[in-house]
Amino acid sequence: MAEKRKMRNIYIAFPEGKHKVLTLSYDDGKMPDKRLLDILNEYGIKGTFNINYGLENNPFTYPYEERIPMSKIKELYKGHEIASHSFTHPTIARCPKEQMAMQILEDRRGLEEVVGYPVRGFAYPNGSFSDDVVDALKSCGMAYARTIRSTHSFDLPTDPFRWDPTCHHTESCLEDLCDGFVDFYKTQYLKCFYVWGHSYEFEKENNWDIIENFSKKIGNKSDIWYATNIEIIDYLDAYNRVQVSVNGDFAYNPNACSIWIEVDKKSIELKSGQITEL
Repeated sequence: MAEKRKMRNIYIAFPEGKHKVLTLSYDDGKMPDKRLLDILNEYGIKGTFNINYGLENNPFTYPYEERIPMSKIKELYKGHEIASHSFTHPTIARCPKEQMAMQILEDRRGLEEVVGYPVRGFAYPNGSFSDDVVDALKSCGMAYARTIRSTHSFDLPTDPFRWDPTCHHTESCLEDLCDGFVDFYKTQYLKCFYVWGHSYEFEKENNWDIIENFSKKIGNKSDIWYATNIEIIDYLDAYNRVQVSVNGDFAYNPNACSIWIEVDKKSIELKSGQITEL
């Protein structure tokens, strides 16, 4: 009788073989983003910042409501992601389909002229979305969209256009979730901690200590991948193009970036355009 072949356990891993990823998403592009960015940069944390191109000169009452000038955005948000939040922040699910498309495309067009790279992410203004809005996003070349529905979990998105975050930074569970994520050690799972909010809330409520303490506790960890929203989406998409042999003894990575996998508890880097023995 032929010897039964042993089945290998092959799993996706994040860059450098990591199993946890942290990402943040902040809306509206207002002046307190500057202080938030200083905090995130200090602790090696990456964020996605969702901006309304059409509201740059919108009137404001309080200093924290002032929007950052488009001329400052490219340099200020360097190392992070700029994504769309619609052109003028309507409750977009109520708009006619033509206006849905215009809100998305005009915001994307303006932001791309500012930052010089494709803007492919979206945060639903007022949390408003529908199947029609999702269809419009796909037609306009977007790659994902974030909701405001908290999961209180560390699950990866099953639908990138209905990407529910873990929690808002004001929720009382933030500290417990942070502790649980930092302490999580089981490498057989991939975990994504996704926090969202508005930076002006820290200024308005005088509670910058929330994000400062959070960042200090969770930042600069060797076992956490700190990524923008689009980096996560692109990495997962690239992984799905990796081709593994039936016997699990080699893999081909057709992507322009490295992909990491775990084979029988050993981390292996699949380099771009190469076949790698496993």
